[in-house]
Amino acid sequence: MATDSVTVRPGQLSELLSRLIPAREPVLITGAPGSGKTEIVHQAAVFTRTDMILSHPVVSDPTDAKGLPWLDKGGDSATFLPFGDLARALKANRPTVWFLDDLGQAPPAVQASFMQLILARRVNDHILPDCVTFVAATNRRSDRAGVSGILEPVKSRFATIVELSVNLADWCNWAFTAKVPAEVIAFLRFREELLHKFEATSDLTNSPSPRTWAAVGRLLNLRIPEELEFAAFAGAVGQGAAVEFVAFLKMFRQLPSIDSILLNPHQAVIPEEPSALFAVSTALASRANDNNFDRVYEYCKRLENTGKAEFAILTLLDSHRRTPSVANTTSFIQFASSDLGKLAYGE
Repeated sequence: MATDSVTVRPGQLSELLSRLIPAREPVLITGAPGSGKTEIVHQAAVFTRTDMILSHPVVSDPTDAKGLPWLDKGGDSATFLPFGDLARALKANRPTVWFLDDLGQAPPAVQASFMQLILARRVNDHILPDCVTFVAATNRRSDRAGVSGILEPVKSRFATIVELSVNLADWCNWAFTAKVPAEVIAFLRFREELLHKFEATSDLTNSPSPRTWAAVGRLLNLRIPEELEFAAFAGAVGQGAAVEFVAFLKMFRQLPSIDSILLNPHQAVIPEEPSALFAVSTALASRANDNNFDRVYEYCKRLENTGKAEFAILTLLDSHRRTPSVANTTSFIQFASSDLGKLAYGE
């Protein structure tokens, strides 16, 4: 795979897929393991109200894409009988994405079996309905993920090939909707470089990536005993990242409670350390709703007045992303028309 390809952020890829899927234009997405390719395709299918057929060519046989040889009734000739995902695609009667995940790890014969389907939209005597769209994803050869490359005739069947890059702001937007704990989001805002620090290795260890940090969030939600947290987190993102995250958690748990801030925003403690400010801002936004947003805004005005306007903006915008209805509150309207709001929206 080329190493000088133009990259797109997750939000840009989502926008691109929202245009190409309805237009029935096939897309090939490349990127590092754990960067979010599969999740973004799933979200795009939901956004475009499109059904999905998920195939893993790496464990497929060429017959999966062309059908099984089958004797006709007379026994003197044969045809190919569709089965599995191919049969489902041929019977589709509403918009459908046929997603070929990890295509680059598939043997050449399996890759070649999809060529006619992707370009001519037919195989043997079977014709794909117009409602079916192809999207494929693959890691890069440099990722040491078992990718030997993609056949040139297969690559040219796609309308475009795009490489996905990792972006913290886009990941945080996804994390809000996915209910990732505030502690994980706050930590990665403080240590942005740890969002994706993929290191290919033959050892049985993981590296920090959007996918593995999402796993940390799920582990944290399980409320496992604190003495087991490091072992669990290290298994998800590696020991180095886990050491820093556990230290951040210790600090996070010693901060003033969000309940105390919401109860008395005029006198609640305002931290000085950036790590603590990221923690408080993200946690406060995670608790914001229509009923308490006026108190959230009061605390944010204190942040602004003490020279921490960027954290006030972070809290208020995060609150809106998590709970869009706060935009209808009087306090949010005041924020949007204030100097702080103009700064937040670049006016």
